[in-house]
Amino acid sequence: MNDNDNESMDLTALEARVDELIRTINNLKTENTALRSQQENLVNERSTLIEKTEQARARIESMISRLRAMETRS
Repeated sequence: MNDNDNESMDLTALEARVDELIRTINNLKTENTALRSQQENLVNERSTLIEKTEQARARIESMISRLRAMETRS
């Protein structure tokens, strides 16, 4: 093999590696977008669950207060 053949093979290998890196970057961008969306959904769901928990806590505390008031009246 001469130097031109070696250079041609090196260039071909480099092009293949660059193409592979481009595919990897594109895959990572897609995955990153999906993960950000999933994270946003989970944060929203967590917020909703915290709000529901606080509402339930307030209702239970109100019921306990009413029960105590009934108990003291008896």
